[in-house]
Amino acid sequence: MKSLTEQLATYASYHRDRRNIGTHFIGIPMILFSIVLLLSRPVWLAHDILPVTPALILSIVLGIYYLRLDIPLGLFMCIILVSMLKIAAPLALGATNSWLAWGIGLFVVGWILQTIGHIWEGKKPAFLDDLMGLIIGPLFVAAELVFLMGGRPELHATIIERVGKTRVGRKAPTN
Repeated sequence: MKSLTEQLATYASYHRDRRNIGTHFIGIPMILFSIVLLLSRPVWLAHDILPVTPALILSIVLGIYYLRLDIPLGLFMCIILVSMLKIAAPLALGATNSWLAWGIGLFVVGWILQTIGHIWEGKKPAFLDDLMGLIIGPLFVAAELVFLMGGRPELHATIIERVGKTRVGRKAPTN
């Protein structure tokens, strides 16, 4: 299994334009929430805390993976996933049309934002070369948020050392 640093550096190498990262701050949470929402049906076992659904199973698997990569960031991702599960549960119990409209709508808009960001970046999405990019994307956004707040400076510095600083616009060609 690749380390946290390797995973984030690989993903970051596809995301050095600040505008692209900005679209990811909105698009990835939208996509992740849409998946949680759409997988919040069927309810296999109703429970007061969290109903047992495909979304809960996926969140547990993702949470374990994120915790294996890094305890602090993994805990942050677990909090995000549990929050999404709590918000999605009542929405999934609503009318089917509403549940599908929100789930599919958020998914489509999230991917449109991702596409715009990658057009600005001038690079294809990371998951086209490695499907793990679909799992690392949410962790990347969480890590970038932590970096913006001044957390994990050593990890941030290591990633910058490996893939370079962020910029606005495409990298100028070198001679």
